[in-house]
Amino acid sequence: METFEHSVCIVDDDPAVADSLGMLLETAGCDVTTYSNGVQFLASDIRNFQGCVLLDVRMPEKDGLTVLSEALEINPNLYVIMMSGHGDIPMAVRALKKGAVDFIEKPFQAAVILDAMTKVRSQLKSEDREQSFKVQAKKYLSQLTPRELEVTEKLVAGKPNKIIAFEMGISIRTVETHRARILSKMQVRSLAELVKMYLVARP
Repeated sequence: METFEHSVCIVDDDPAVADSLGMLLETAGCDVTTYSNGVQFLASDIRNFQGCVLLDVRMPEKDGLTVLSEALEINPNLYVIMMSGHGDIPMAVRALKKGAVDFIEKPFQAAVILDAMTKVRSQLKSEDREQSFKVQAKKYLSQLTPRELEVTEKLVAGKPNKIIAFEMGISIRTVETHRARILSKMQVRSLAELVKMYLVARP
């Protein structure tokens, strides 16, 4: 069985479904938290949750569509997969339009759930890589001296060494030295890579 290493919230008022789904996902390596209704889920720390939410469409007190809307208002970055019975497909489609990433028909097979989780994992990993790159870029940029940062800003603006030297009142050779140090500190090999990292660190 393919394994996953992210957090999952199961929101379903049917204990049998929640238990079987929880066991499946825990076996697949997920950190699972179960909620018996949408009100309970909305009262949790949604704002800081990073992972996937498996949300049932039909529940007491608040239906899945209402819970979806309120949850996404609190945390727009939630990955919500709706779970619906055959008669709830129209509602599930509306949920997709409101921001759910997928929906699964009940009764479902393990392979269907795991396939949906695979799709979510790829999106989560992509976001993790982007966030890691941003943190790294900011760290490297903070290591530049004020003078190096000034040169960097001019390089990113597309100014040639000659113009930078004139504007800063230094020699072209000094600009070249700064440039070499900047590339080294930012751990990039070209001006194009420097521009990309600079824009990520200081959009």
